[in-house]
This record gives sequence, C-alpha cells and structure tokens, in this order.
Amino acid sequence: MKTYRERLAKDPGCAKMFLKNGEPFAEGAIYRNPAFASLLEKFAERESFATFYKGDVADKIAAAFKENNGIVTAGDLAAYRAIEVEPLSLKWNGFTLYTPPPSSGGLTVLQTLSILKALGWPAAQANETVVTRTFVEALRIAWTDRFQFLGDPQKIKVPIARLLSEEHAKTSAERVREALKSGKPVEAKSDGRSANGTVDLNAIDSSGLTAALTFTHGGYLGAQVAIEELGIVFGHGMSRFDPRPGRANSPGPGKRPLHNMCPTIVTKDGQSVLSVGATGGRKIVSAVTAVLANRIGHGMAITDTVNKPRIHSEGDLATIVDNDIKGVEALKDLGYTVTTGTVAALNAIERNPETGTLASAAR
Repeated sequence: MKTYRERLAKDPGCAKMFLKNGEPFAEGAIYRNPAFASLLEKFAERESFATFYKGDVADKIAAAFKENNGIVTAGDLAAYRAIEVEPLSLKWNGFTLYTPPPSSGGLTVLQTLSILKALGWPAAQANETVVTRTFVEALRIAWTDRFQFLGDPQKIKVPIARLLSEEHAKTSAERVREALKSGKPVEAKSDGRSANGTVDLNAIDSSGLTAALTFTHGGYLGAQVAIEELGIVFGHGMSRFDPRPGRANSPGPGKRPLHNMCPTIVTKDGQSVLSVGATGGRKIVSAVTAVLANRIGHGMAITDTVNKPRIHSEGDLATIVDNDIKGVEALKDLGYTVTTGTVAALNAIERNPETGTLASAAR
C-alpha cells in the first residue's frame, strides 16, 4: 500500500479501501471492507454466485469496466464458464504427481522433472556444482518450450503429450549432458516478463483429504482499480498474455492467458502424501519444481528441501539465487548473469499415510 499510494489515491474505490485520510494503514490498524462483506452475504442468501456473471452484480461490474474505458461487457461476463479439467501426472520413484494442465505452470514443472528423471538426477557421483547446473539447464529447456508452445488449450493445439513424452525427455536430457560436457549453456531463450500478486494455500487432514490452491490477482493489488459499491478490485491478468501477435500466448477473443500457478498434489500407493504450491510470479514454477525434485527425486525430508536455497531461470542466461548455492561461480564462468533475490514463497505439507501424522514447511 505504501509502494502504490499515489496510484491508489487516484482511484476513488481504492483510496477508500486501502488508504485512510490519504495514507496507508498503520501497523496494527483493523482493515474492514463492509461492501465486500455485503456482497458475500448476498451470494449466501441467494445460495449462488450466478449473479456475479449474469444479473445485478454483473451489471455493476460491466458498468465499472465501461466507466474506466475497459472493453469487458455484460455479455462477456455472461459467457464465462469455469472449466473442470483432468490434471497432468508424472510417476517418479514410486510417487505420482498431479498438477493442473495449461494454461497453468504445471506442464513446465512436470517437463523439467521428466528431464531430471531421464538424467537419473541427482547422479550419485555428481558434485553439487553439477547438480545445480543440471537443474538450471533442464529448467531452461522447459521454459523455452513454454514460451514457444503453451497457451489456452481451448484456442490452440498445445503438444502436451509430446512435451511430457519419454522421447522428448530423453532428447532434452541428452542436450543437458552435451552442455555439461562442452562447458556451454543449453541454447534457450526467454521473453523476460513477470508480475506478482498471488496467494497460496495447501492443506491435508489426518485422513488424507488434500487441497492445493493458488490464486492470483496479477500485479500487486490487481489493476488498482476498485468497484467501490462491491468492495472488489479488478485483476491484472492481461499482463500474462504475450503482447506479440501470432504466438501461442497472444491475446485473442475469449482466450485465457498462460499463468504460472501450479498447485501440486503427490500420492503414493493411491494415498495423498504431499501438497505444495507457491507465490511469486514466474518464480513459482522454479520453486515448486525444486522442492519436488529434491523431495521425490532426491529423497530429502520436506523441511530440508523447502529450506534448501533455490535458483530460478527462464530460458535465457539471467539467473536468480535466493541464497548461497554451490555451483553459482561455475555458472558465472559460463556466462550466466547471476543475481541474488527472492525465488518465490513456497508452502508444503506432507502426510505419513501409515500414521496420519503431518509435517509442514514454508519459505
């Protein structure tokens, strides 16, 4: 709120919701949003959220779009449908990983893990420098495919089967081996855009009932434009489209943008054992991949893998580390630009199916 005070002050709804006398709330202040509370009560009384998309609430949302020179209409809201989809899955070391398909970040997570699996990662004889380098190169290959092929599967043909195939994993693994042998980075590329404004929730109970939920508003506090009467803020989802025309994730009518959220559930022998997810824009994918690779591929305890320093790369040679990682100097020698920063905020909770006991970690 402090960072965006000037922008929030320009919008009457945001100024009322997020500022007090033009200033951000002080520490310890109580935040209230009675308009939103009334909206939730209205939905509860109606026993339905239908009017959010068609009816009096939708009409107010459409009017607010028009007032702010937006292009979303009441017809667009009425035409929206939530889609229930089958998760993608990957088997590794006796575990089965389930994560959402495109437009989520789950495919990139599983593709990276399938490359590591094909490499037998981490090799027993590999030192920490090789382990770090191998992870980064596998991640860069998956991100390059993401930028080239992934978009709304309702509008374009996404080659999911090929990207998760054993053949593609083996071919990608060979590219990683050749890069390690030659002392040169894998040829890959990125488009370098990101946004933040995400929350994540993971939960397991003693019986094994499991939830993994990630939700994003795009940028911090969404578009920073509010509908005062409803107490809600517009999202900032357009930032997830690729603005260049003719690409898999270019904007289009009725098209859903690619996003980075990848809440993941892991089972063993048909029982839930792990729920994991993260916040942090594109860095979500790297963080979830790293934790799953270390827990499932390496057998590390969940607390150890969550606390282990993480590394992020999107295809180009720009790399972010959140702490001291062995192998970073070797990456620099190869031409990588390494900076220190936050690599997502991750939540994980693990269940022992034999005892029902739970262990959680977050960082």
